[in-house]
Amino acid sequence: MKKKVLLFLIAISLVLSVFAFSISANTFPKKGDTLPMISLPIPKSPEAKEYLGISGEGTFKIPQIKARVLFIEIFSMYCPYCQKDAPGINELYQLIDKSEGLRDKIKMIGIGAGNTPFEVEVYKKTYNVSFPLFPDKDFTIHKMLGEVRTPFFIIVRINKDKTHEVVHSQLGGFQGADSFFKLILETSGLIEEGKK
Repeated sequence: MKKKVLLFLIAISLVLSVFAFSISANTFPKKGDTLPMISLPIPKSPEAKEYLGISGEGTFKIPQIKARVLFIEIFSMYCPYCQKDAPGINELYQLIDKSEGLRDKIKMIGIGAGNTPFEVEVYKKTYNVSFPLFPDKDFTIHKMLGEVRTPFFIIVRINKDKTHEVVHSQLGGFQGADSFFKLILETSGLIEEGKK
């Protein structure tokens, strides 16, 4: 009897260990992490290409974006929280765009988790989004990012050696354009550079 109980406890421990490992292996990007090397389609729009500082056709990787800091929103066209936050995210874009010394240093993109190009375009038009949005219809990028829920925000610093480090990430909780703009400046180090 004791042997059966012991074997049962060992089996439970193994199952829990595997479960714990699968959870830890599937974590979202956190401060200090290197963002996975994500490939995105080069936009057809000349304005989007110019905004990101890329050219040509095919795909590009995030460190190729001509910026010091990148704000990434993982969204879904069907996410009610993303829809609710859209005006505030647009306001954040406008704040950055109006900041002459920062507009070339900070860029924004959105990645539509499970969204087709058509769905991303509908979202872009419905919510008047000015920054580039990219489809992730087969959830490839979403899986690379730990299958985060939406909306999920990531602030990435693109270093001179073309590495890209996560300086902040959070699930939802968009606290308004002014607060998030300040958060971008503080976490990326741009606010300290401005003081020098």
